[in-house]
Amino acid sequence: MSTPQHWSKIQERGTLLGMQILLTVYRIAGRRVLMCVMAPVVLYFYLSGKQARKASETFRLRAAKLNGQVNTGFWGGYKHFLTFSNAAFDKIDAWLGRISVADLTYTNEALFQHIRTSGKGAIFIGSHLGNLEVCRALNAHKYASPINVLVFTQNAIKFNSLLQKIHPDVRINMMEVSNITPALMIQLRDKIDQGESLVIVGDRTSVSVSGRVSYVDFMGFPAPFSQGPFILASLLECPVYLLFCLREKTGYHMIFEHFSTPLTLPRKDRQSHLDEVIARFAQRLAFYAAQYPMQWFNFYDFWQQDEDVLRSPSTEKK
Repeated sequence: MSTPQHWSKIQERGTLLGMQILLTVYRIAGRRVLMCVMAPVVLYFYLSGKQARKASETFRLRAAKLNGQVNTGFWGGYKHFLTFSNAAFDKIDAWLGRISVADLTYTNEALFQHIRTSGKGAIFIGSHLGNLEVCRALNAHKYASPINVLVFTQNAIKFNSLLQKIHPDVRINMMEVSNITPALMIQLRDKIDQGESLVIVGDRTSVSVSGRVSYVDFMGFPAPFSQGPFILASLLECPVYLLFCLREKTGYHMIFEHFSTPLTLPRKDRQSHLDEVIARFAQRLAFYAAQYPMQWFNFYDFWQQDEDVLRSPSTEKK
């Protein structure tokens, strides 16, 4: 029986060179030809990626119980992997202007406009459901307002470096965070005070310290959610919103939901309040994940015990 792996310990499959080759195909022959080339490549990763394939199946089975859709089995898993691969090129299209604001529909856009006119920034808590990079790119095209993304590993930064090679004018505002330090807090507070917003995902546990999680219900089973994003939001004392950017047949659907203004964690019963806040986030994430199961891009055992896996050796990553 294989040992479960923490998401941050799972090595990326594929190489930067491979991505560059696919990008060359895309730029020369277009998206349709690219997808024909990618189909057998994705099939290889699907067949050889036992852990990611199993994680996909587990998630889709649990989502099916909530939404009644039948996306299980071999072809459902292969489609899941294809959707993930296709989403990577949507990111590039969005930054290059090939996906425009005309392809975007909003839920609660007035909330975002209010933030822009208030003069103070906010925190958006996102996830690996859908495509936050498309959201960030289209926001840059429409509003030209800075959105800083807090990331946990160098993987996202490497991908964005590739984007900048393709289009040097792309504004990549990324900050790698491993630990919340006083210096980082001062930097983040300055950005909020200057009207800039921060995006951090709420569905990935700590890369450095195990156990700083709350186990809350997610699709009927307890799953570990990091406490860090919510503690950070409370320390910055600014409005907090949930953010989802989900692919539709005709474009992208960007969803803003007010979460808290600000997020407060009183000293008395602080842990229970924190658990309650995280449970609210998990409930909303499950709601949208059940509606868009093929856009769930966490290809590892999401329900694994965080304390058991952080120090385990590296393996493959979808």
